[in-house]
Amino acid sequence: MNQRAPEDQAHHPGTVRTSSELLVDLRERSPLVQCITNTVVTNYTANVLLALGASAAMVDLPTEAGPFAAVASGLLVNLGTPHAEQRAAAVEAVESAAIAGTPWVLDPVAVGGLPVRTDLARRLVAARPTIVRGNPSEIIALAGLGGGGRGVDSSDSPDDALDSARLLAERHGAVVAVSGAVDLITDGARVVRVSTGTPLLTRVTGGGCALGAVMAAFASLTADALAAAVAATTVYTVAAEQAAEEARGPGSFAVALLDRLASVDGADLVARSVRA
Repeated sequence: MNQRAPEDQAHHPGTVRTSSELLVDLRERSPLVQCITNTVVTNYTANVLLALGASAAMVDLPTEAGPFAAVASGLLVNLGTPHAEQRAAAVEAVESAAIAGTPWVLDPVAVGGLPVRTDLARRLVAARPTIVRGNPSEIIALAGLGGGGRGVDSSDSPDDALDSARLLAERHGAVVAVSGAVDLITDGARVVRVSTGTPLLTRVTGGGCALGAVMAAFASLTADALAAAVAATTVYTVAAEQAAEEARGPGSFAVALLDRLASVDGADLVARSVRA
């Protein structure tokens, strides 16, 4: 396991202040996020964005995806169910986003052992996403340093994936966000850890995938992709932590998370991050 380096920041006051400011900005600007995402999580992802104060557009058809990516505020490409049309739409949208300067997030769901999505993920990451978000096993596999986890489940910890995350960041110019009990986010040089959250996020379909869409929303607000990824993770996990305290189980948690995303504010981020 990697040891924490001097440049690591865990709930640094500056990052919390920036996250609070970006949350205010998001609600004022209501960024429009194009989601090319998996069919299992489409509805929940849209509801997460709406609850937070952003807007969602599930435009994932070839010939439509490219033009839309040019006008969207941000783009999410999630490879959870990569059928043929969606694969073509993803490539088209990423190419258009690059020309238009639209920030985009790659979520390489279950890469490693599954050849179709793994080949597509490697093609897309070479197109230099703004942020790559995944679990530790996915990040290790995308970097070519492992074979992946058990489907969508990771068999590694975020710190196990630190070297892979740094490699991807340096190779492709992306910020890499590794999910886990303590989320790890790096641009290759700086490392930020976010320790808020709840295990209930792993008990709800879309709990992790929706975070990729939230990252795309925040990435549209600032040129600092690390700050965007940290803000998205902090806001999302603080709201999840609040929701877990009032939930009776996964079902009520999913509803409570939407409510808390609508109400979470800067004071909540400061209180929870300082305590953590």
